[in-house]
Formats: sequence, C-alpha cells, structure tokens
Amino acid sequence: MPVSEPLNDMLAADKAALRSEIEARRGVAHDALSDTAGHAIRDHFLGVALPTDITVIAAYWPFRTEIDPRPLMLALHARGYRVVLPVVVKKDAPLKFRLWGPGATLVKAGLGGLVPDVGAPELEPDLLLVPMLAYDDTGHRLGYGGGFYDRTLERLRGLKPVRAVGAAYEAQRVPAVPREGTDQRLDAMLTETGLVEFGGSSS
Repeated sequence: MPVSEPLNDMLAADKAALRSEIEARRGVAHDALSDTAGHAIRDHFLGVALPTDITVIAAYWPFRTEIDPRPLMLALHARGYRVVLPVVVKKDAPLKFRLWGPGATLVKAGLGGLVPDVGAPELEPDLLLVPMLAYDDTGHRLGYGGGFYDRTLERLRGLKPVRAVGAAYEAQRVPAVPREGTDQRLDAMLTETGLVEFGGSSS
C-alpha cells in the first residue's frame, strides 16, 4: 500500500533528525576510537570463515568520520580477494564498483569520496561492506539519503546471492531505524566490538 504524503513527510523528518543526532554521536566515537577501530573490525571480520563463492568484496574509502575499513581492505587483498570500491554514476542509479589495490590511483567522485580512477576494471561484488549513519538490531540502516546502497542491493540480489555487512561504530546503534518499503536489510553488522549476524530475509 502506498505511503500517504503526510506519512512520507513525517518519515523524512524523522530520518533527518536521526541523521543529525547520529552524525554527532559518530564524531565522538571517531575521536575516541579511530586509532584502533579499523584494526578491530579487520580482526573481527577475518575471524569468520567466508563462503568459498565470495571472491569480490566491496569496501569503501572512509569519508569524514566513518569507521575505517582500510586495514581490512589490505588484509583481504593480501589473501587474494578482489577488493572494489563504489562509484556514484548518477543520481537515482545503482552504484558501480571499480577494482582497488594498494597504490591504486584514486580520484574524487560522486559524493566527495575517493574511488579508483576511470579505467580500473568494473566488477560485481559478492559481499558488500556498507557504510552508514545508524543501524538497529533488526538489520536496518540509515544512510545519507541518496538511496544508492538500497538500489544497488536490490539490483544485485536480483542477480545472485549477495551479502551486505554494515560497518559502523557501536555508538551508531539505535533502537529502531525509520524505514520504508524500498530499504534493503543488512545480513550482518560489523563494529569495533564484533560481528553480529541478522536472521530472516535480507530484502
């Protein structure tokens, strides 16, 4: 059933208020934990055996106070995984993913983040590390409002089994994320305190 316009307005207002609150909270966590959190999520992630059919893993270059996945990216690359980074192609479109490796030339693109330069091979990930502002214990996340990861996960999940693992500070957890029908759930959540799997459907 379509959501009425007043309800849409209320949902948008709720999300905007939560984004402002959690961005401040994330900044505090980043100031306190940024020196160790990236290594912590690396160790937690690598402590879990990945299915053998996962060969391409999407990460992200940290922006502002996002938790830093670069120690994990280096470790995955050293283990033979192909690591890709997301590229914003245009508004309201799914993300593309370009191959990354140590020493790769990075350029600013899309929302201001760094991505591999044009000419790097494009690959479809089997698993995505997904940045965010907030998440809850049911596997729902609050992004930045562009809907890029929701569109991307919807497209990829229509093609093949794909896992989405959120990456954030524990301080970004909230009781409930405002949600709508197009939101894609996470399969697991990775923070400096550990890796937690979510049950049920990921759509």
